[in-house]
Amino acid sequence: MKAVILAAGEGIRMRPLTLTIPKPLLKVNGKPIIEYILESFPPQIDEVIIVVKYLGFQIKKHLGNKYRNLKIKYAQGSDKGTAYSFLAAKIYLHNERFLLVYGDEIPDPIDVQNCLAKDLSILTFKTQSPQACGIAYLRKDGTIVKIIEKPQKSKSDLAVDGVIVLNTDIFNYLPQLTKGEYYFSTLVGSFVRDYPVVPVLARNFIGDITSPHDLMRVRRLLRLRHQ
Repeated sequence: MKAVILAAGEGIRMRPLTLTIPKPLLKVNGKPIIEYILESFPPQIDEVIIVVKYLGFQIKKHLGNKYRNLKIKYAQGSDKGTAYSFLAAKIYLHNERFLLVYGDEIPDPIDVQNCLAKDLSILTFKTQSPQACGIAYLRKDGTIVKIIEKPQKSKSDLAVDGVIVLNTDIFNYLPQLTKGEYYFSTLVGSFVRDYPVVPVLARNFIGDITSPHDLMRVRRLLRLRHQ
């Protein structure tokens, strides 16, 4: 089975740390974020497509042949947003189901496995701040009917995370311009309307790694987890 890692962004909110280093190579307790992602994959993931752009050569050089159990390929991301960066991976995906992970996630391996246990799924977590998240709304059967980005008011507290199991039918949808950028989440929002995507509640949710402060918070969380 294949996995796609979206690792093309500039990580602007992580500056000055990302002025010379791509965000997926920032270290948390001595290990780059992208290594946490790759090491969270179960054995059924045997091929990985990493979408790179900003300082992507550093990611390629760092990984080299380090993960010999994985066939790693690279796709060139886009300046037009995460949706178009994702579409660059299409050349490697053909009528199949696959795992997608954002390049600034530190997934729990059990959460990844629980997502893969469903045909189509999105990792989710409970939030007290819906206005800061993408929020999932459910049908009566428990599948996701829609995702609204940062709603001002919400009856749902179920936020979506960056670990998603999809199939290649998602390429049938066109990116939508939102606030001047084409976000991958708009493709997912279209996909869930037509396909039975199941929310999987995170077992060990760490949260977004957006700013230098988040790096410090995540370092503490991981240390506590391993005590």
